[in-house]
Amino acid sequence: MKNTWINQAKQPTTIKRFLQKQGVGHRLIADIKHGQGNFFRNGKLVESAATVQENDQISIELMPEKKDDEVVTSNLPIEIIYEDENWLIVNKPAGLTSIPGPTNRVDTLLNRIKGYLIQQGAVDLRPHLILRLDRFTSGLVLVAKHRLAQSMISTQVEHHLIEKIYTAIVTGQIKANHQVIKEPIGRVPDSPKRAVMATGQTAITEFWVQQRSPEWTALRVQLHTGRTHQIRVHLTYLGYPLLGDQLYGGPQKLILRQALHATSLKFMDPFTNQQVAVRAPLPPDMANILGPK
Repeated sequence: MKNTWINQAKQPTTIKRFLQKQGVGHRLIADIKHGQGNFFRNGKLVESAATVQENDQISIELMPEKKDDEVVTSNLPIEIIYEDENWLIVNKPAGLTSIPGPTNRVDTLLNRIKGYLIQQGAVDLRPHLILRLDRFTSGLVLVAKHRLAQSMISTQVEHHLIEKIYTAIVTGQIKANHQVIKEPIGRVPDSPKRAVMATGQTAITEFWVQQRSPEWTALRVQLHTGRTHQIRVHLTYLGYPLLGDQLYGGPQKLILRQALHATSLKFMDPFTNQQVAVRAPLPPDMANILGPK
């Protein structure tokens, strides 16, 4: 693939520094230098140390990302919420693992996206999952269709600038209408569980109550950090585990998986400098609990 920018700055710089200001990461620039692509200035092949003047046209050309033969191709369907030449946003169903692992290497979201890209005749066949969801969490997953997109979104990921909103249904009635949870989360030894602990990593979760019943409370939840199981752990720490969340003690009377859905996603597209905002409706198992609006 090839992407081009125009230098608007009056001060001379190098191609490497110019690309870094456009959001291209150090690693990708190094990969291009070492033979995985080319740098161009005003249509002519140059090195990364070449000088860039005002109004110069700077391009990078990347070698196609060939398919990874270790990732099995799955032709099972995906639900696409948004797609352009750089991004794919899909609505992952509960029960589907995000990436291959020891227990499932054949049918995960990544396997299905690879199959979809092959069917579409894409040149780049190594999709990059920017956001992942637990197996039994449903909802929106952002995918970079090539490594330039992955590189250019990395700053937003690192600084938690991608707005991720979830719908969660927890056990019991939460009295506060709004709360910010700031408690560190760490790994529980010899267990898949995480927990709040002093030695854990910084974790910030914010929620707003949307609906209450005698048995449960529905929440709008925003992640300000991205720790494993963060929403599940923080709400369990408060004494309100998610409905259906067997791992963290949530009752399974109303639903057989954690009642958690990635409802909306917003980010600034680094290619267009325009905001992308999408939503995914609640799946039936959660919508049925909440009832008609």
